[in-house]
Amino acid sequence: MISNRRPPLTPLAQESLDALASELPSEGELTYEHAYAILKDREELEQPAAEDIIEWLYMRGHIYEVEGKLRLTDYRPE
Repeated sequence: MISNRRPPLTPLAQESLDALASELPSEGELTYEHAYAILKDREELEQPAAEDIIEWLYMRGHIYEVEGKLRLTDYRPE
C-alpha cells in the first residue's frame, strides 16, 4: 500500500518552510529573490544554501512554481 503522506522535513527545511509561509504576501506567492531574502534574514542562509532548500522543498512537493513565482502546497505549520 502506498501512502500519500510526505516524509517528515528536516528541521532546517521545516524552519525554512515556516519562515516562507510567515512572510507570504496576500496574493499567495513569492518571487525567488524575496524567498532568498526571507531565508537570509530568518534562517541566516546565504543564497546558495537558500537555493538548495527551495529546490529541496520543490522536489518534495512542498512548494511549486507558477510563472516564475513560488507558491506553497497545502502548508500546515508543525
